[in-house]
Amino acid sequence: MEAVLQLSRDTGLPVYLVGGPVRDALLGAAVLDLDFSVEGDAVELARRIVERMGGRLTTHSRFGTATVVSDGTRIDLVTARRETYSKPGQLPRITPGSIADDLARRDFSINAMALPLSPEDGRLIDPLGGLDDLNAGIVRTLHPRSFADDPTRMLRAVRYEQRFGFHMEGSTLTQMTVAVADGHMDAVSGDRWRHELERILDEAYPGHPLLRAAELGLLAGIHPSLGKASAREAAALRKMAVPPGESPQADDWLAALFAPLTASEAENVIQRLRLSGRKATLVRDTIAVRESEPKIRAASGRPSELAGILAALEPAAVSAYAKLTGDPVVSAALRRYADEWRYVRPRLSGETLLEMGATQGPEVGEIMSRLLTARLDGEAATEEDEMALARELLARSKANLTK
Repeated sequence: MEAVLQLSRDTGLPVYLVGGPVRDALLGAAVLDLDFSVEGDAVELARRIVERMGGRLTTHSRFGTATVVSDGTRIDLVTARRETYSKPGQLPRITPGSIADDLARRDFSINAMALPLSPEDGRLIDPLGGLDDLNAGIVRTLHPRSFADDPTRMLRAVRYEQRFGFHMEGSTLTQMTVAVADGHMDAVSGDRWRHELERILDEAYPGHPLLRAAELGLLAGIHPSLGKASAREAAALRKMAVPPGESPQADDWLAALFAPLTASEAENVIQRLRLSGRKATLVRDTIAVRESEPKIRAASGRPSELAGILAALEPAAVSAYAKLTGDPVVSAALRRYADEWRYVRPRLSGETLLEMGATQGPEVGEIMSRLLTARLDGEAATEEDEMALARELLARSKANLTK
């Protein structure tokens, strides 16, 4: 703060702390990152911050924004601006403006407050009633077309409402209903929806905003497959079974969101949200676990069979579905596999088998697999048991070769 204040004085550029940090400070919550609005060139000011403080700089010249990450602190700077939207859901056209213009373009009144950085002018700038709404526990948009201009604000509204225990103001809720009914959510790219969902999953308790989003039809607005499954999703989210002292992880909530879908429905949503890498695998494998419930139940008393069903699947999907399933036998088997059985390995190594006379190649792999099965199922409780089994298997192999 002191470095930015000094640079503001050196350059003559008015700088304001804006948005989330002001809101959180007024709520008495921790302020972890800093957001500044600059009446002037924010990108150039960010460059000078990095020259003075060090850190990593990322710029977005089209929007006049920059991010500095230094010593674990994220500093976002934006050139104060006006925004106009040519079409619902499209990115805005930007022109430079004043701090009043910059606050008026924001999403909600509670995020439209600013503090001048200059200590001699430390009054709260609150032209849109953000402080009153903060005290009343209200999430309120700044104009009737806010959700049409940027439909992603609807998920943000839900996120703030649930994080702070607030409620949406009546006209704001009506605007949301109209924006969903008018199909404005279709105009937003899957990348942007994924980003907003990821921010929900980063919340301390994502289940609340996810349930609220399902209730308000926002999940259906993101993709029709989520709409078809909204009642099932709500049930899955509500029955997230978590032992005392354990908290659901982001992976658990992502799995819960997709678990009720069919594989084809899930693929459609994966494509819409452009999920890739581990997240896409988590989604697919959660559904694979759910579809394998009868096999898992049947194999629950034989760990090696269970490992054969689950070994190729993402462990986080197995752990998540253990909390989602309503079958206690399946849940116990999945938990035991996730916590214990998936880590089991034979005590003997491949090198030991070679020393015992095994042939390099498939024979070693086959014997190791059989040793693992025996250990999982309690048929080889000690290293001596494994040695005896390995000798027996090698003897059979040699006998087969001589036939």
